[in-house]
Amino acid sequence: MLTTALLTIVLLVVLYLFFSIKIVRQGYQYTIEHFGRFTAVARPGFNLYPAFFYRVGRKINMMEQVIDIPGQEIITRDNAMISTDGVVFFQVLDAPKAAYEVSDLYVALLQLTTTNLRTVMGSMDLDETLSKRDEINARLLSVVDHATTPWGVKITRVEIKDIRPPADIVNAMGRQMKAEREKRANILEAEGARASEILRAEGQKQARILEAEGRRESAFRDAEARERAAEAEAKATELVSTAIEQGSGQALNYFIAQKYVEAVGKFATSPNAKTILFPVEATQLIGTLGGIGELAREVVGSGKPAAESDERPRIPPAPFGARD
Repeated sequence: MLTTALLTIVLLVVLYLFFSIKIVRQGYQYTIEHFGRFTAVARPGFNLYPAFFYRVGRKINMMEQVIDIPGQEIITRDNAMISTDGVVFFQVLDAPKAAYEVSDLYVALLQLTTTNLRTVMGSMDLDETLSKRDEINARLLSVVDHATTPWGVKITRVEIKDIRPPADIVNAMGRQMKAEREKRANILEAEGARASEILRAEGQKQARILEAEGRRESAFRDAEARERAAEAEAKATELVSTAIEQGSGQALNYFIAQKYVEAVGKFATSPNAKTILFPVEATQLIGTLGGIGELAREVVGSGKPAAESDERPRIPPAPFGARD
C-alpha cells in the first residue's frame, strides 16, 4: 500500500513537471500568464513555469509574415473605377504588445491596409495610379507602419500587385498611346526631312560658291592671257613700226602676210568648205612672199641686202575659184 502511494506521488510529480516545462520553437515567443495576468515572455528553447499557476497566453510568430490584400474596387479622384490588390509584409517586434494591444492582429492589419489603400489611391488621378506605384507603396508603408507601432509590429513592405482599369478606359489609353506614337513618328520624320533639306541646300550653296570661285579664277586667267597677248601684239607692232621708220618695208610685208595667211587658214579648216573663193587681191599675197624671203635672209645674215625697190615680182593672177 505504501509502495503504491509512493508510485502515485512520483507519477504525479512527473506529470506536474511535464506540464510545467514549456518548449518554445525558434521564431516564436510565448506570453506567460500568472492567474490570467501577463508576467513574462518565454524565449525559444527550454522554459520551466509551474503548472496550474502559470500558463501560456499567446503564441506569437516573430518571423516576417505576409498578408494578402484581396481585390478592391476604388474610385480615383477623376471618377475612374479601378480594381487593385496587394500584399503587406510585417514582423512582430514586441510580443506582449502584439498579444494584448490588439484583439486580432491579422484582421486589424488587413482592415487597416485596405482602408488606407482606398484613401491613398482615391486621392490620385487614374494616370497617377498607373504610373506612380512606388509613390503609392511608400505612402501606404508610412501610414500603416505609423498606425501599427502601438501594436509592436513593424511594416517592412507594402506592394501593389495589380491595377486593373475598366475595359473602355484601357481601349482609350491604347488609342491615345497609338496617336502619341504616330505624332512622335511624324515629328521625327519632319525633322529628318528638314535636316535633309538643310544639308542639300548647304551642299548646293557650297557648289555655287566653288563654281563662282572657278569662274572668277578662269576669268582672271583669261584676262591675264589676253593681257599678255595684247602685250605681245603691241611689242610686235612696235617692232614693225620701228622697222618701217628705219626704211625697211619688208617688216610691214611680213606682218600683213602673216595676218593674211591666218585668215586664209581659217577658210581652209572650215568643215563645210568644199570650195574656197579668193578675192582678186589675193594674188598680191604671192608677191609679199618674196619680201618675206628677203626679210628672212636679212635676219639670218646672208650678207645680201634686201632690195629696196618697191617693185614686186609679177605672178600670173590666180584663178578666181579654186577647189580644195
